[in-house]
Amino acid sequence: MLIPENISKAEPAAPMIEATNIVKSYGALQVLKGITLSIGKGEIVSIVGASGAGKTTLLTILGTLDNPDGGTLVIDGQAIHGMKSKQLAAFRNRRIGFVFQFHHLLPEFTALENVCIPALIARSNKKDAENKALGLLRMLGVESRAKHKPSELSGGEQQRVAVARALMNDPAVILADEPSGNLDSVNAKNLHELFFQLRKELNHTFVIVTHNDELAAMADRKLVMKDGVIV
Repeated sequence: MLIPENISKAEPAAPMIEATNIVKSYGALQVLKGITLSIGKGEIVSIVGASGAGKTTLLTILGTLDNPDGGTLVIDGQAIHGMKSKQLAAFRNRRIGFVFQFHHLLPEFTALENVCIPALIARSNKKDAENKALGLLRMLGVESRAKHKPSELSGGEQQRVAVARALMNDPAVILADEPSGNLDSVNAKNLHELFFQLRKELNHTFVIVTHNDELAAMADRKLVMKDGVIV
């Protein structure tokens, strides 16, 4: 994949994510205090703030991994509230991709097998899944590492495999939680530029929680959270 020399920012588009008055508490601790935001299709949005501001909690709710105590969430035109657990799991599998700081690749499987997992969960044909996974690894420049297990990959290679896995089911949204936090500066820069190249080629929407000032500044919009609200 060619890495762009100049990063272009997206024009405003129709909403991909619409969250309204999202609140969340854990016991007596109120973590989110009425979050309202709209993120357009093909937009790259960064979320920054001090530890404890509520960034990861918001991301897990946007990713349907946790339920808010109140408020509404619409993703790609689909209202999330009221969906049954099986419906929600199927929606998450097909429409949302996740990239985490520590990759979460399964150590007993090869890179190719790790990338195939979301498609196999969705009951796709194994051969078709493998062919698509190889194509994604090729696009991300790690096809030669397809038969290697995570322990045999560098940190940058592991993260690219994780990105390929996130893309496997053609999701509408990619959610990333500190995606470059475990990478050296060179691999972090490459990963940041990769997100923009993917947006250019595939028009994915990205929501990225990060402490990396460079990545945050590259985004189309930077949202700052403090004490459970966007400031």
